[in-house]
Amino acid sequence: MFTGIIEATGTVAALDRREGGVRLAVETDLDVGSLPLGASIAVDGVCLTVVERAAGARSRFAADLGPETLALTTLGGLAPGARVHLERPLRLGDALGGHLVSGHVDGLGTITARRPVGDSLELEIRAPASVVATLVPKGSITVAGASLTINAVAGDRFSVTLIPHTLAVTTLGGLAVGASVNLEGDLIAKHVDRLVTARLEREALPELDRKRNHG
Repeated sequence: MFTGIIEATGTVAALDRREGGVRLAVETDLDVGSLPLGASIAVDGVCLTVVERAAGARSRFAADLGPETLALTTLGGLAPGARVHLERPLRLGDALGGHLVSGHVDGLGTITARRPVGDSLELEIRAPASVVATLVPKGSITVAGASLTINAVAGDRFSVTLIPHTLAVTTLGGLAVGASVNLEGDLIAKHVDRLVTARLEREALPELDRKRNHG
């Protein structure tokens, strides 16, 4: 479990393509030495498993990317030298500075507009159907691992504002129109949507049966 508060950025050091996937190596100033092998770490909002780690002038860790991760997230398009957002897992008792984030990407969003607002930057993002149902004005959304507040929702598009601090500590300000980003809908909203949808479907079945029997 994560909070969507980006702790640091890392640099892709290597991508070792193997049968069935890719081993991703990342260098960072973030202390990952305390993470045991098998621990989770969020990379651009994707929960990965640490399979290698090494200390030095900069910490280095590696994680394996399976076919589904490569196909359904932006990690499949990474190249050496790319910067990525990093967050270590939440520990019981830690402050929940953002919102509850699982690190399981619901879909890819597309940047459709960039609008400067004083020292801040507003991004408009088109979301896939899997995320649209969780979009609520003033609710939370995870964009490339960063917990952000939704300004407004219009159809399948929503907007967020990147304040100067967010612009300084993330890569979001450098995203161009057309760029893809990992999106994770609010965890609570997803469960509510699923429960309500299932309830409505159950209630609709008797009515459908009645119509068939009297059709």
